[in-house]
Amino acid sequence: MTARPLVIAVDGPAAAGKGTLAKALAAKLGLPYLDTGLLYRAVARRMVNAGLDPAGDASVEAQALQQQDLARSDLRVPEIDRGASLVAAQPAVRAALLDRQRVFASETGAVVDGRDIGTVVFPDADVKFFITASPRTRALRRHRQVAGETPLEGSALDAAVSEIVARDARDSSRETAPLVQAADAVLIETDGLSAAEVLDKAGEIVALHHTRR
Repeated sequence: MTARPLVIAVDGPAAAGKGTLAKALAAKLGLPYLDTGLLYRAVARRMVNAGLDPAGDASVEAQALQQQDLARSDLRVPEIDRGASLVAAQPAVRAALLDRQRVFASETGAVVDGRDIGTVVFPDADVKFFITASPRTRALRRHRQVAGETPLEGSALDAAVSEIVARDARDSSRETAPLVQAADAVLIETDGLSAAEVLDKAGEIVALHHTRR
C-alpha cells in the first residue's frame, strides 16, 4: 500500500515566522510550498486596483484570481496587510479559494502555511505547527521585510504593534475559519530563536512523525 503524500500545516499570526519556516521546511523535505496568505493578499490587491473597498464583497475577485496575481511585487505593503485581513473574513472568498488550496497538495503533498490550515483546509494534515511570537517582535520583523534595516522605534513602533494586535483580533474573531491553534498542533514560540533554530525544531518533529508512520 502506497503511503499518502505528506502534508504539513503551518499556522500562526502575521509575521510570526511561519512563512520562513514553511518555505525552508519544504525545501528541506523536497515538497511543494504554498503560502495561502498570498492568495488573500492577491484578492485584496485586485479589489484595490479595481477601486473597490476590500471590506466589500470580494468573491468575484477571488473566483477570478490568476497565477500572475500571486507574482506581483506589491502584495506585502500596509494597505494590503489590512485588505487581506478584510477579504479573508468573508466566507464566500474562503470558499472560492478552499479547493485551490486542497488540490495543490493532493498529489504530491506540500508544506502549506496560513491561519486555518490545520483546522479547516487540512484538518487531517500529518504534522501541524502553530508558530507565534510577541506583537513587538512581529512588528519589527514586518518592518524589516518592508524597510530593511531602517530603525523602527518610538511612536512608529507603538503604531506598528497596535496594528499587529488589531490584525490578530480581526483574524481570531471572524466567524469563518478564525485564527486558532489546532488541538493537535505543535506550538513553537519564535521570540529569541533564529530561523535555523526554528527549522531544526520543526525538522525533529517531522522526523519523529516519519518513524511512527
